[in-house]
Amino acid sequence: MNCIKRKSPVFVSCLLLVVLLTTSCVSNKKMLYFQDVEGVETSSKLVSFEPKIQQGDFLSVNVSAIDAEAAIPFNLYETPVIGTYTTNLKTLDYLVDTDGNINFPVLGTTKVEGLTTKEFSKNLAEKLGSYIKNPIVNVRITNFKVTVLGEVVKPGTYPVTNERISIIEAIGMAGDLTIQGKRTTVSLIREVQGERKFVTIDLTNKQLFNSPYYYLAQNDVIYVEPNKTKVNSSAVGSNASLILSSISTLISLIAILTN
Repeated sequence: MNCIKRKSPVFVSCLLLVVLLTTSCVSNKKMLYFQDVEGVETSSKLVSFEPKIQQGDFLSVNVSAIDAEAAIPFNLYETPVIGTYTTNLKTLDYLVDTDGNINFPVLGTTKVEGLTTKEFSKNLAEKLGSYIKNPIVNVRITNFKVTVLGEVVKPGTYPVTNERISIIEAIGMAGDLTIQGKRTTVSLIREVQGERKFVTIDLTNKQLFNSPYYYLAQNDVIYVEPNKTKVNSSAVGSNASLILSSISTLISLIAILTN
């Protein structure tokens, strides 16, 4: 006991260090999402981006012409009620199936996956030229949305009405990053032809504006990691009761050893 008393300051310091290390340390792997993501090189020139139609998309397709009656069979309407005029009916969207097709009136199965809405509009107008004189076709993706998660003020899923949104605009919709968000390693998750792609984006680098990932595609997910300060504070907060209990035990042990 005398030996312990003579070394009590060192002994107590060591005990305190062990307790703090044991209760305060936590692995980043327990805090961060989408780890081990490799960066993607950016291009030297800003790429003009147009979203491509994907499986699961909902498409609004409106066909019109000078002869309005001739265009009616090529528009998809809800089931008419007896006595209801076609002009009062609600148009319906087309669901792109798992084969990348839609079932279009008169034309039947039509491949749309991988096309932009502009390309599909042009192709469809050419096909309808055999049935309608000077058809006008408007196509829009109605379920275009992006999701922003992690260290932002308002995480959530946001609809995009104009089919064009940059990563900066998406983060702005989510209220910007919090002070605890890591700005150099923002993760972008994108599904392309059934495969999931992970991209790391540095918001502090101006080359972001030349990146092919500057503009987002439908269903993109953005994740902002918490910085080390947030990770450490979360670890301390979750173990606060354990730390207090350990300190209380340590004080009792010191009182026993020094008496």
